Amino acid sequence: MRVEIWGDIACPWCYVGKARFEQGLAAFAHRDEVEVVYRSFELDPKAPAGVTAPVTEMLAQKYGRTPEEARGMEEHVAGTARAEGLPYEVDGRLHGSTFDIHRLLHLAAARGRQSELLDLAYRANFAGQGSVYEPEGLVALAVAAGLDEAEARATVADPEAYAAEVRADEREAAELGANSVPFFVFDRRYGVSGGQPAALFTQALEQAWAGREPESAGAADAEACEPDGACAVPQG
Repeated sequence: MRVEIWGDIACPWCYVGKARFEQGLAAFAHRDEVEVVYRSFELDPKAPAGVTAPVTEMLAQKYGRTPEEARGMEEHVAGTARAEGLPYEVDGRLHGSTFDIHRLLHLAAARGRQSELLDLAYRANFAGQGSVYEPEGLVALAVAAGLDEAEARATVADPEAYAAEVRADEREAAELGANSVPFFVFDRRYGVSGGQPAALFTQALEQAWAGREPESAGAADAEACEPDGACAVPQG
């Protein structure tokens, strides 16, 4: 069985959702027969390359909040991530184009190191353990994930390398009706949206394996991130 996961490393609920899905997968009896493929979805496809801004500044502008309120929004997400055992730094995080890391993730998929690079990219973005917004940082992450440095460097330097693959993923997401991430597709038959609880992912895997439509497909959406960088946050 194949599970495809659309997400963006700028999406905190994708960070949380990956951890919860992996917990759910670990509890699935046929886990060794599941192929997991990560697909590209840019939250802010219009973000210019090489230009970054503080995440709290972006949130304040987008939601019309004060800097203090924007920081509180970040603290809310950070608390959820930390509850899953994931490191999360509120201060100093940046927002920018993620197109290059998506291209590099496609190289990693071709070399069998996609999950490793994705984990490192999430830690770089959310825990301050590297950089996903500048070339040398991307190359360093690729090497740490086990990729060849020369090949990674050449991929980062060529804006068309794996660009078609990223755009194909994004077209497929639109065709499947995915308007927020994370978005999980089981054997191209069933979809689950948002950073759902681990137990729900186990249930979805079991029911997809059995060939029945999972109840999770009709469950209420969990926290997710929408295009242009919008993420579900507490209002008030």
